[in-house]
Amino acid sequence: MNDESREPFKRLFFALDCAPAQRKAIAQWRSALQLRSGRPVPAENFHLTLKFLGSVDTAQIAAIGEAVASVRSSAERLTVVLDRLDVWRRAGVLVLAPEQAPPALLRLVYDLEQALLPFGLEETSKEFRPHLTLARDYRALVPESSVAPEFFLRADRFTLFESHKGRYRALAEWPLRTQ
Repeated sequence: MNDESREPFKRLFFALDCAPAQRKAIAQWRSALQLRSGRPVPAENFHLTLKFLGSVDTAQIAAIGEAVASVRSSAERLTVVLDRLDVWRRAGVLVLAPEQAPPALLRLVYDLEQALLPFGLEETSKEFRPHLTLARDYRALVPESSVAPEFFLRADRFTLFESHKGRYRALAEWPLRTQ
């Protein structure tokens, strides 16, 4: 048993993961922006956060998994078009976001939030803004791109991730729809 498994709390979040080929395409597009500010997020960490849980008692993780196991989407496969480059000044991040969030994504997030209510994990009620973070500590204007962003993040499952020392590790995943 390693030290990590004895940690009493884990930083957790639910997300839609990116396929490896899509990570590579987004990273190449970001590279062409020639960013002069911020710290690029490693491509292996690209994801679209559904719900950030924060520090969670490891004793609660199994129960959280059971609570969200019944969450399903109305779509068998969810597609989110990441077609807008934006800077969130307050957070200091450069993000790819959808111009229009699909209703199935918003419903999935709502259902996750409802399933998690009994755990009292809600730190503050924040409006859900779907995005994929490209860079942190970003303090410049929105960079210009010769090629407009248009990435189709397609998911047939959602994942519970642990954030540990800058790395994300999948702990469990659930299909968006039962077969």
